[in-house]
Amino acid sequence: MFSVILRSAAQRRALPALRHLATQPPPPSPPQNSPLPPPPSLPSLDFQPAEPEPEKTQRTGAKSSKDSLSSIERKRRFLGRISLGVLAVALGVQVVYLGREWEADELKTRRQTLEDAPSGRWARTKSRFWELFDYFNKPQWTELLPPPLPAPHQKPYTLLVSMDDLLITSTWDRQQGWRTAKRPGVDYFLAYLSQFYEIVIFTTQHHYTAMPIIEKLDPYNFFITYKLFREATRSVNGKIVKDLSYLNRDLSKVILLDTHPEHVSSHPENAIIIPKWTAAPGDKGLIAMIPFLESIGIYKPPDVRPILQAYAGKDIPIEYAEKEAEAKAKHIEEWKTKARGLSKGGFTLSGMFGGTSEQSRSPIPLTYLEQKRLEAQRQYKEEQAYIATHKDEFEKLLEEDRQAMAREMSGNLWSALDAMTGNKKVEPAAATAKGDEEGKKVQVQ
Repeated sequence: MFSVILRSAAQRRALPALRHLATQPPPPSPPQNSPLPPPPSLPSLDFQPAEPEPEKTQRTGAKSSKDSLSSIERKRRFLGRISLGVLAVALGVQVVYLGREWEADELKTRRQTLEDAPSGRWARTKSRFWELFDYFNKPQWTELLPPPLPAPHQKPYTLLVSMDDLLITSTWDRQQGWRTAKRPGVDYFLAYLSQFYEIVIFTTQHHYTAMPIIEKLDPYNFFITYKLFREATRSVNGKIVKDLSYLNRDLSKVILLDTHPEHVSSHPENAIIIPKWTAAPGDKGLIAMIPFLESIGIYKPPDVRPILQAYAGKDIPIEYAEKEAEAKAKHIEEWKTKARGLSKGGFTLSGMFGGTSEQSRSPIPLTYLEQKRLEAQRQYKEEQAYIATHKDEFEKLLEEDRQAMAREMSGNLWSALDAMTGNKKVEPAAATAKGDEEGKKVQVQ
């Protein structure tokens, strides 16, 4: 009963409000093309740091313009002008100094005479200036060979022999790799001509690649006096040149055998260009050069350069063989003429009885060259016999040298390690004595 009364009372209170809402007009509908209101702003997850504000520079009050400079700027410009002036004066003094007259020690170092050196001041300046940049293009030493030995021991001539494609050649294949072959007759060439020449191997290879080959060519150091390697050459326009002015020898007594004309471009008058050996097994080009070189060593001309120039561009073995044949024919003709003169004008006992003279029956005498050649060949055979007889002793000495070198290298390594660790090196003799002493003490106890 009570609930019914409350429900009817609520309906009576809400009825006027509903009537009021029904009498109001409906709200206007928004146009179809009008933009939608923006959505409420949402927090963004992208982080973007705030740009730093430009630093505020403080003015010092100093003016810097063309007409008004600070004291520091004026001082800096003044010191710059002073430095440029000092540099200009020093450069002028250096130019004047480079153009000075040549000195005797300087000409000796340059291996020039006063007539060959540049004479003008500007020429001397340029020569000395470019010489400053030529340091790395020169040989490593100013004198490639030590001074000559005294007269009884020094050979009268020096023979420089290249190695690549002249004494040896190197070939490569996929089965064997790199292989080095000796030219036919190279052993006889070096051993025989060492009687007349101071033989020097002058190669463009480096020491570490050429030295094992040279040790095979002359294992006992009997025939090759000195060895010169890539470090002894110089570079001219990017090409390797064997400059003989650094050799420390009289160039009138020097002969250079090579296969590359550019290697001898500094002294072509001292050079003989030999065709390259292409590993042909029956090659005789090296042996064919022996008579020509042998004749120079026998006749001892005061200057070999005119002789080499006379054979320049020719096949030296053939040309010299013809010259020697002509000299032999002339010698025989002179001997026959002399023999006929003696048979006509001379009185002999055999001629009185109708026999032939002893002079006409005697054999043709040898020429001076042939006599000296026989002596040289006899000496060569004696040297080879001596080497063959004492070969075991030489091999033993070589093995001792190798062992001594190995011990020295090992000792140097351990000495360096001991020095680094601070330990003292115990000598072998001292260590043995110390061990013997300790052994005796143990036995006594």
